[in-house]
Amino acid sequence: MKLLLVVVNNRDKRDFCDALIQMEQGFTEIGSTGGFLREGNTTLLIGVGEENVERILELVRDICQTRERTMNVAPPTLTNMGADVTRPMKILVGGAKVFILDVEEFIDV
Repeated sequence: MKLLLVVVNNRDKRDFCDALIQMEQGFTEIGSTGGFLREGNTTLLIGVGEENVERILELVRDICQTRERTMNVAPPTLTNMGADVTRPMKILVGGAKVFILDVEEFIDV
């Protein structure tokens, strides 16, 4: 058995969770924040048999896409000076991070 920790952007959460439900795959959802922009993320805990890991990874690849976003950011040299000078910068947001852990024991009480 494997435990997948899947961190997805909140923009992708609904579609990803809906796909898991259609697969009849159980999961636990934890709200989280992180990354460069401190945008909302959701961390999903998904326990699966080894034979289903690739199916979940395919869902992640299909649903949790990165997208380009333009942000106005201050140059690093002016950040601490309180200057109100910004410049547009393109960054990638979205996507997902997946951690796959071996489960030594599972107990359902």
